[in-house]
Amino acid sequence: MVHLVLRVIFTAFALYATVYAIPGITVSGGWQTFALVAFVWVALSLSVKPVLKIVMLPITFLTVGLSSFVLNALLFWGMTLAVPGFSIDGVIPVLLGSLVFSFLTWIIHKIF
Repeated sequence: MVHLVLRVIFTAFALYATVYAIPGITVSGGWQTFALVAFVWVALSLSVKPVLKIVMLPITFLTVGLSSFVLNALLFWGMTLAVPGFSIDGVIPVLLGSLVFSFLTWIIHKIF
């Protein structure tokens, strides 16, 4: 349980860094919105993402991993639909934000 709470907290910090590093990604509503986005992202990462990775496995082999990048970008964009106060303006911020956010969460989860 503690590991899950820490994962949500560190994901919120990664999201905070991503929002301020990539123009076009905005969060309104303060820390509550960051926490909600982080919670929903962790929930998706633990439940939906593994199933989608298995379903997309043949496409991932054919595209040499590019489809997993697209999957992360789609899930990142999907957060705008799931969480009020989180918005992304355009395709380029979605792609860059997904890349930065995935990299930061990967580093954080390797450390902790």
